[in-house]
Amino acid sequence: MADNTNHDTGDEPRDVATDGGLSDVEREQQIDYMDVEINLLKPATPFMRDHLRIIWIGFGIWVLTTFAPITATRLAPDLMTSQMPLIGFPLHYFLLAIVGPGAALILSVWYARKRDQIDEKYGIEQGVAEPETTDTDSVPDDAAATDGGVEE
Repeated sequence: MADNTNHDTGDEPRDVATDGGLSDVEREQQIDYMDVEINLLKPATPFMRDHLRIIWIGFGIWVLTTFAPITATRLAPDLMTSQMPLIGFPLHYFLLAIVGPGAALILSVWYARKRDQIDEKYGIEQGVAEPETTDTDSVPDDAAATDGGVEE
């Protein structure tokens, strides 16, 4: 019979980190994206995995808010075409005309916030272009006038 006991010869147990002991942020900073193969079904980096998770969640919510009222109207036409008590519209009309576009708007705000949180987590900063400043002193005296060049 084989002896399956621990054969560690050292006095202290060894802790082996399979990820190299790096956090997701540190690992993300070391990645050269020019050498990484991009696969949307199996993301290679923690940033891509987090971002793809947000995209799939948003896509699932969009599919539900877009196609659930249509499917429900097909499956239960009596319920979905009945008048709503307060506003007097059929339920399917209200869901398609108000809830669908409203959900798309809310999803876009949700995605922007989640993406900002992911960017902050991984230390990604979005650059903001500063407008160029023009000094009035740098304009030459012989610049063309806007009135056709006629001095008064």
